[in-house]
Amino acid sequence: MYQALYRKWRPKTFSDVIGQAHITDTLQKQVAEGKVGHAYLFTGTRGTGKTTCARILAKAVNCLNPVNGAPCNQCEACRGIDDGSLLDVTELDAASNNGVDNVRALREEAVYTPAVLKKRVYIIDEVHMLSPQAFNALLKTLEEPPEHLLFILATTELHKVPATILSRCQRFSFKRITPQDIESRLCYVAKAEKIDLQPEGAEILARMAGGALRDALSLLDQCRVIQGTIGGREVLDVLGLAGTIQTAQLMRLILQRQTEDALLLFGQLYDSGKDVGALLGELSDLARDLTILSTAPTGGSSLLTGGYDLKTLQSLSQGVSPRRFLYITSAISSCTASLNISLHPRTEGELCLLRLCDESLSGDLDALCARIDRLEKAVKTGNFSAAPSESVKGFRPSKPVKPSISAPAPVEYVPAPEEPPLPEEPPFPEESSARQRVYDIPADMSPQPHQQQSRPPVSPAAAPNPRSPAPASGSSAPASATVDSSSAAGDSAVWSQLSDQYKGRMTVDKRVFLNMATGILSGDLLTVWCQNDFIKSALDTAAVTEVLREVTAGKVGRSIRVAFAIGKPEVTASQAVPVMAAAQKSDAMAELVKKGSQFSNFKIQ
Repeated sequence: MYQALYRKWRPKTFSDVIGQAHITDTLQKQVAEGKVGHAYLFTGTRGTGKTTCARILAKAVNCLNPVNGAPCNQCEACRGIDDGSLLDVTELDAASNNGVDNVRALREEAVYTPAVLKKRVYIIDEVHMLSPQAFNALLKTLEEPPEHLLFILATTELHKVPATILSRCQRFSFKRITPQDIESRLCYVAKAEKIDLQPEGAEILARMAGGALRDALSLLDQCRVIQGTIGGREVLDVLGLAGTIQTAQLMRLILQRQTEDALLLFGQLYDSGKDVGALLGELSDLARDLTILSTAPTGGSSLLTGGYDLKTLQSLSQGVSPRRFLYITSAISSCTASLNISLHPRTEGELCLLRLCDESLSGDLDALCARIDRLEKAVKTGNFSAAPSESVKGFRPSKPVKPSISAPAPVEYVPAPEEPPLPEEPPFPEESSARQRVYDIPADMSPQPHQQQSRPPVSPAAAPNPRSPAPASGSSAPASATVDSSSAAGDSAVWSQLSDQYKGRMTVDKRVFLNMATGILSGDLLTVWCQNDFIKSALDTAAVTEVLREVTAGKVGRSIRVAFAIGKPEVTASQAVPVMAAAQKSDAMAELVKKGSQFSNFKIQ
């Protein structure tokens, strides 16, 4: 009958164990000197040799002709233990014999002396599966066993073993076997089995084993059906790993932020039967390899999983920071954890892809800081696909800029040689629509000639109100002039003057939103006009309101109220100049975000 390779090539003596010399040398020396303990605990991951070393130790302590502490494998005791015919060596699986009754039966049987061998040996595999009552029943016997009794416990989850058991055993920790040792062992077994295994194929099998030699031998057993040479491509085909090419292509689309193409490829893989969890796991492994390669290009090559060739990894990691790979790995891990409780795994996977392609969709502070860092870097280097607006580069005008605006009739603006300070205005009445408007001033309340201020001439077609008196050219007005329709526009310059002070007292995320708002000061009311409801909800907080109130009050010397509104201020021709000067910065920032080729993902939603 055919025997699997991992069973056929199981080590028979201490020297055959691969990668655990720190354990095998100690055990062999203890046997040779006759200083064998009464209880051992072997810990480590699967396939590292725990049960194998337990069997070798059981043979060594009972061997009739030991060789320097190692079993001879020729005497009746060694052969009987190998074929399982001697009942003095008992192997128990704690996963299926974890009850207190099983341990009590073991304890009652252990008091009897061995029938054939020198010592009665109990090998309890996966001992962490025992119940608390079973551990308590085993505790006394394990602490003071008879001289003819030897316990060897093995577990893959050491943290589940009670401390009372740990303190009564000699503990040996088995390490993961290195890919180099596994590759050497695979080549040796393949040569003995007359399998044409190439070094490239052995390397892939060794890295896929994850430090478990048993898994590597099982994979080789699966690949031996190949007729002829077993190379890297043959190994990938037989093990169903040809999809790694598509996984690498999906990662390339993610790194290039091609959301639509990434979703299409994900849908094709899903329709072809690819499991969402398996696909995310492959993406996570690839992101891990890329992170290691980008942070440790020389020494980290031995830590790679081996599922992807070095050329592909270098191509994917070119020009991408390790921080991006860390974000991708973290996002995939979070999504994978939620798949177990999700009713729609495909939807979870698609949402994960959206967040990987565009960090702004994650909504956390780390993603926002990453986008701001990219924007600041581009501003410093000047690397834009389109020339950035001058208003973004430290826009701090000393005087309002007068751009052209849309109006019922063309308006020509002629700046005065020297404009005096503009007067203050009492607060406007509050309207139910949360908007503020400038009320017309009746004719009988028109300012006296000495109260009128200098204004640029306005054509009759653009006059906002026929009842308003024509301004007197060249006249000046004191600061206490009567409030008219220009006072609100004049006070809007305060927003530009105090912009730096506002931002200096706010967090990074609030500064971004503040760049997309425009402020109008009317009397003691500062109205902040936001482009949309999202920006308004982000700014309309107690912290932002307090900063705006304190800074503005310190500037104008009176208490200030703050209100937030959505849209753009409805201004007349004479009011548009300072308002548009303040709004130009917000529009330039939005245009920069929209047109910057390196910040296509920098979106405020």
